[in-house]
Amino acid sequence: MARILDRAQRAFRRVSRVLSPLLGYDRALYVLWAAVCTLLSARTFYGYMLKQTSGEWSAPLDDVFIHFDYARSTAEGHPFEWATGNGYSSGNTSLSYPFVLALGYLFGFHGERLMIWAAIVAAVSVFGVLLAARGFFLRNAARASTALGGATGAWMRIASFLLPPLFLAIGSLDWSLWSGMEVAFFLGTWACGLVAFFDLDAAENAQRARRAWLLGLAGAGIVFTRPEGAGTVAAFGLVAAWPLLLRHGWRGWKPIAGLLLRAGLPAVFILVVQTVANRYFTGEYSANGAIVKLAANNPFLTRTEKINDYVFNLNYAIFRNLEYHFTDLPAIGFLLPTLGLATLAFRETRRYGVLIWLQIALWLGLTAFNGQVRWQNERYTMPAVAWLLIAAALGASALVRRRTKPSALFMIVAGALAVQTIGIATRAANTNPEFRFAWVLALLGGIALAALFSLWPLRVACVAAALFFFQVHQEPNYRGQKWFFGRASRNIRDQHLVAGRWLAHLKPRRVLVGDAGALIYASQRPGLDIIGLGGYHALPFARAGVHGLPATLELIERMPATERPDVLAIYPTWWGVLPTWFSSEVLARFPVEGNVICGGYEDVIYRADWHLLGTGNRPRHAATNLRDEIDVADLVSETEHRYVFPSPAGGWTDMKILSDPADTRLDLFDGGRRISGGNSERFVLRHLTPGKAATLIVRSAPDATSHVLVRAAGADVAALDFTPSEGWVETAVEIPADKVTEELSFEFANTGSGDFVDYHVWIAQ
Repeated sequence: MARILDRAQRAFRRVSRVLSPLLGYDRALYVLWAAVCTLLSARTFYGYMLKQTSGEWSAPLDDVFIHFDYARSTAEGHPFEWATGNGYSSGNTSLSYPFVLALGYLFGFHGERLMIWAAIVAAVSVFGVLLAARGFFLRNAARASTALGGATGAWMRIASFLLPPLFLAIGSLDWSLWSGMEVAFFLGTWACGLVAFFDLDAAENAQRARRAWLLGLAGAGIVFTRPEGAGTVAAFGLVAAWPLLLRHGWRGWKPIAGLLLRAGLPAVFILVVQTVANRYFTGEYSANGAIVKLAANNPFLTRTEKINDYVFNLNYAIFRNLEYHFTDLPAIGFLLPTLGLATLAFRETRRYGVLIWLQIALWLGLTAFNGQVRWQNERYTMPAVAWLLIAAALGASALVRRRTKPSALFMIVAGALAVQTIGIATRAANTNPEFRFAWVLALLGGIALAALFSLWPLRVACVAAALFFFQVHQEPNYRGQKWFFGRASRNIRDQHLVAGRWLAHLKPRRVLVGDAGALIYASQRPGLDIIGLGGYHALPFARAGVHGLPATLELIERMPATERPDVLAIYPTWWGVLPTWFSSEVLARFPVEGNVICGGYEDVIYRADWHLLGTGNRPRHAATNLRDEIDVADLVSETEHRYVFPSPAGGWTDMKILSDPADTRLDLFDGGRRISGGNSERFVLRHLTPGKAATLIVRSAPDATSHVLVRAAGADVAALDFTPSEGWVETAVEIPADKVTEELSFEFANTGSGDFVDYHVWIAQ
């Protein structure tokens, strides 16, 4: 063993002598190396895309064109609008990215050529990340040179050259970086925050306040690009404040609090302004994307179901990367995290390791609220993957450093976790991840790893083997991601862009879409997104999308007839009866062959027919002098009347088209909610004359037997019995004069066994 150690040390000295003349040029060489790696990665993916699309620029996700929609509106002087004329929208996943894309639009990158500008932005952002992240190595080199000697510091500068190829080695990350989404640009804003963090770290006392503000401004840019970056900003602030806590203890809380406030307030300000703007312009505090995508905003899920959804998303985000994106052999997916965890095993890299791992944990913890985390090639998790790769490069360089040894205790813990990870990765297919090995066995594995890594030559061999096996087992995935990028881009071109160009020639007044993005961008026509991301003035289409199609149609009913879409461009399999009930003919079909990314086999263009909307707004009961009404399932009407349904045990929306009781030759449309047996709904009606008897008119279309108690101001005033019917039923309820006030609260309690479906309620005097 002594002979092996001596030979290894002599080899290390020879390598150092060979490389030492180049150290004076390492900065320029690293810049060149980072640029080459960035351009080669971009060329790999874009080159294959252009090969698949026969030279046309496209994108692998339709959501990319949502950014392009906002960017075009911004360039035309309508910022924060998905489509010009629709008003303020909070539906974009990034507030700042459309402004950056708008610059390209102003520079002449119109149409699909805006993707070229997005590629330039991505390349500059990735290059910036590689330059900024080298600071982990350079600052570590400076510390090592002081504490351990110049050779060790020089090694860290040399080891930094591992960062660019390792950062760009995972195909799924590169897929997201070059996709045209905001992932690369977000990491670019993170790089600005990292530079500000390093500057604050190196500041003298007199400079700390100003540099803390600079970190705060960078943090504002981070959350302005992705609100989930709030955790990333918090990690920068906490790690920056840690040395002050060690130096002064809690008695020095004032400088610590000052640093945290300066580093965090700008980001908090951005989030507050965004929330206030959302509330002012849309009536919602949350952004449309959060309303649509977060299970926490789903009124039909129980608390347990929401927690289970979060846990599922978090497990998926972790293990989808470990077992699929990192390797084609799940049992070795632990290699990258183990190298990353090595940053915590060395005193010189521990603080930076804490920063990176804290940002990874906070990012995954926040994005797990998003039910879309498991779609779109897991792009929502990719910032965490990027940070893990940086940690892995830093950890690998620390492990092969000759003059330091990792913490034995930490390596035991890390080794035990690696053993358990291997156990999880080798579980039976379609089973939940769980620890399969006894912790005694795992700890023995950790002790073996700690003993192994106490010897420098063995550490070097293990790191080299880990990087080798990672590359070997990532290469098939990388090829697959390259193919997936090209094929997905072709799918988007063949279906959405071609359909959008066809719509541009048709020149419809407004296009209803259920998959906002390229259809509107390529057609250059106003749109209505019934998923709700796009927005339309203050109408809550995003929340209606969560409640169901009947709620969405009730909102379209509120639109002026001249503003309603005259064309539907949708996947018919997504929207049930929508094209059957509300279209008059099929205008065109746009199928896609070999589909890997589009939401359906074909986009179908229908001519819209909204003549049934509004037919249910008046009661057919012979009542006069109507004072107020609540249109159930119309979210605007429900909000105005403080409507409450029995969430999550009921209140599912429903709709029907049945013969008009006033004229059986005509049809009547209305939407409502199902109130299951044992539950109730509550609302208020206004504009009544106190002390004067009133008549309540209740519309239903019973499909089950139900018994409904009608309560006014808390007192039972009537009981309604419903039996299954093939038509609309309107029942009148007399409200005694002594119960009537200017504003009267009502409760409909279903005490029967079947569902009561409430469609509309009027009150007359």
